Amino acid sequence: MALKELPLVDIVIFGGHGDLALRKIMPALYYLFWQNHLDPRSRIFSTVRSDETEEEHRQLVLDKFREFHPDNIYSDETWSVFASQLFVTKMDISDAANYQPLANALNEFPDRERINYLSTPSSLFGDICTALNANGLITSKSRVVLEKPIGHNLNSFKEIDDTVSAVFLESSIFRIDHYLGKDTVQNLLALRFSNTLFLPLWNNKSIDHVQITVAETVGVEGRWGYYDKYGAMRDMVQNHLMQLLCLIAMEPPRSLESDSDSVRNEKVKVLKSLRKLSSREVAEKTVRGQYKEGVSCNKSVPGYLEDDDKVRESDTETFVAVKAEIENWTWNGVPFYLRTGKRMSGRFSEIVIQFKDVPHSIFPNDGKALEPNKLIIHIQPEESIRLLLMNKVPGLSQGMRLRPVELELNVVPDDPRSPTAYERLLLDVIKNDATLFMRRDEVEAAWEWADNILDTWHEENITVKKYSAGTDGPSSAVALIERDGRSWHEDS
Repeated sequence: MALKELPLVDIVIFGGHGDLALRKIMPALYYLFWQNHLDPRSRIFSTVRSDETEEEHRQLVLDKFREFHPDNIYSDETWSVFASQLFVTKMDISDAANYQPLANALNEFPDRERINYLSTPSSLFGDICTALNANGLITSKSRVVLEKPIGHNLNSFKEIDDTVSAVFLESSIFRIDHYLGKDTVQNLLALRFSNTLFLPLWNNKSIDHVQITVAETVGVEGRWGYYDKYGAMRDMVQNHLMQLLCLIAMEPPRSLESDSDSVRNEKVKVLKSLRKLSSREVAEKTVRGQYKEGVSCNKSVPGYLEDDDKVRESDTETFVAVKAEIENWTWNGVPFYLRTGKRMSGRFSEIVIQFKDVPHSIFPNDGKALEPNKLIIHIQPEESIRLLLMNKVPGLSQGMRLRPVELELNVVPDDPRSPTAYERLLLDVIKNDATLFMRRDEVEAAWEWADNILDTWHEENITVKKYSAGTDGPSSAVALIERDGRSWHEDS
């Protein structure tokens, strides 16, 4: 995008000295500026609770940038110009009477587009939006970015979103999920909808099952108070994993560019087709676990209950496995196995699409079964797409013995530095493109499906199963998939 085409924006980051703001949002804005995607006349305001001079604020942003981005690409000259765009405002963001200094600053340029990024707990979203409206800070060019998860169940989401929607139009509300900004996740759309090779195979006639795993080696890392209120189902499953499931299972949208609702319409159809599990099925098709002490990354680590000195009991799950099913013509009979957890044996996020076995094998292959074709999509820590195929072992003495080989489907980027997910999504906000953001009915459908499981866990007293830190979760998660004659994918 040429500089003259860039909109002039004022960006306000509420919770400007929080971990998310300093670790992700500010570096993303700097890189956008560095790549000429942010007009140097734009301004970035951070709201804070402590007394802070602008010079102290700018130094803190730089220090955190260097801490979290040690391989950063920047020059003192570029940083100096970017830093001149940074401003700080001390205020109690829950009190509308505190907004006057911010209002005075923003009203210097009343015609600019305004982006309000709420990098705060979702319980404050309503107060902030109400205060913005009370101070006349919402214009026809205003947008608001909401971090998920929003609320802790469907009712709390509706309550929060009703307050936000009372002052912002739906078209101006950007509910962000950073997973959708990752290159490989977006490449999934390209892979599916631009290749005739996959189009006729992407259904229950050719696909046996799908696995989606988001595994972390870390524990709650100082976020115990927050995490214990949410757990893995609210924090990860109804949030990130649901979005990945939608991108795999959605039908082709009408367009990716001319209509941002085209993609979101198809995602909603998937979520509304998710099978609602009965009480018996919740017991059979879900696993909830909680890590105990163990060895992670070659060092002894405490259990979840020891991560906070004040806690002795908690039934919050740090691991979830679910067998989900989509009731429509395309996916009926294809299970989607979802798995996420903390303190697992490795850190990775991946999607595995396993195709059905060949109807009949003509190869003796030393009596070994042929390995089914798999499309393996790694989202983190490294992004890659691989297609697992069967091929003959070279040589005369091997006969017709087969072995799996991998076809790499990765594009070498022109730029050695890969943009972060927050860069892509923030640029979409600046460009007012909501394609990769959640619409209200989409979030409602995800919460409705998750709430059914959460409520059943509570009503039926389905307790967490303990697993040692540094493992792949409770043994019942292995049994969940092995009962169907399948197994979790493991890279050799």
